Amino acid sequence: MNAAAPGIRETANTAARQDAAPVLSVLIPTYRDDPRSLLAALAHDASHEVEVLIYEDGAPDADLSEALRAAVLYAPIPARLLTAKDNLGRSAARNRLGAAARGDWLLFLDADMQAPERFLPRWLEILARSGADAVFGGYVPCAPRDRSEAVHAALARMSDVHSAVERNETGPVAVCSSNLAVRSAFFSRVPFDEAFTGWGWEDVDWALRAAEAGRIVHADNPAGHGGLETVERLITKFAAAGPNFARLIERHPHYAIQPGARLALALKRWRLAGLARAAGALAARLPVLPANMRALGLKLFRAGAAAGDLP
Repeated sequence: MNAAAPGIRETANTAARQDAAPVLSVLIPTYRDDPRSLLAALAHDASHEVEVLIYEDGAPDADLSEALRAAVLYAPIPARLLTAKDNLGRSAARNRLGAAARGDWLLFLDADMQAPERFLPRWLEILARSGADAVFGGYVPCAPRDRSEAVHAALARMSDVHSAVERNETGPVAVCSSNLAVRSAFFSRVPFDEAFTGWGWEDVDWALRAAEAGRIVHADNPAGHGGLETVERLITKFAAAGPNFARLIERHPHYAIQPGARLALALKRWRLAGLARAAGALAARLPVLPANMRALGLKLFRAGAAAGDLP
């Protein structure tokens, strides 16, 4: 078993201390979210070929941290919890998980995802016959818990819910970092770029770099994606993601042909970034509009926010 890195406390159950390496390491970074229900769902249909690693990227909630520790210790499958003293961010958390994993394949999931029945057996079947270096399984948004999450669900359905056929036609830009399987040896050569801080665009950057270094394909094995947020929270996230978008465009100029990037670049050129942010936020916040129209407002706001940070 790989030793924990400095500054990280490792909790491992008895099953995780077995000598045989698993085929698949399921890697779950978390910060404030509670992945215990996901761990339970994975344990329901996992086998000796699978291990689960959870990475707490800083532990601001001591009670949740202890609850996670207990869940890992009593999990019926090989499971480990890596608790970091400091919060390092999304890219660094995934890289630490990749370094600690023992499987030939790594499967990245978000802590708020929902695994359907036979999710892991289907992944093992897909990976056993795959000649690719990475496979994205897709996802569908979970049902909104209340009306405040309906716009985010509409945005996810509009932007991210596509079949493997559609995603393979789109290529690597359709890859997300949740429900993404990567060969361990390949990931050691192509990790996430830790210069992408905060939220957004690090997965697109990874997919574009990975496509240059190897073969990336899409499969149909979607997971439910929770983490639906309010309009206000999304506006805050999109507003802060501009520097990451600028870094992405600087590194991958060819990404500028994508619709959202084309809009951001046009808004920058026409000096309409501020107007787009204001109009997009107004539309997104109007409760009288249908959820799909409000989601389009969020898209306009995101493009305006991205344009504002372009050089």
